[in-house]
Amino acid sequence: MAFSKTFPKTVPGSNYPIWEEIFLTEEEEKQAEEQCKNENFKILDESLEEARIIAIKNGINTDENRTKLAIALFEKRASHLIFWKESKAKEKFDNKSK
Repeated sequence: MAFSKTFPKTVPGSNYPIWEEIFLTEEEEKQAEEQCKNENFKILDESLEEARIIAIKNGINTDENRTKLAIALFEKRASHLIFWKESKAKEKFDNKSK
């Protein structure tokens, strides 16, 4: 089933928008998923390195503490796959509306 997102489209002379549903193609979905995966990999790698630095700086440099710090940093920064798909759909909507 294709991913879809509904966006409001303003109508001149009306106070009410028309809601337009945007569907992503299979290729667009795969592109969003790949971007998400690459970004999450980068964020996780950065989180692990920063967790090591924080643990050393604060004298809590154990595997367990570094892991907990890295997970907390990653969860705070990581985006969900749905965000990437919604962003792609919004981009498609904006381009269609021009």
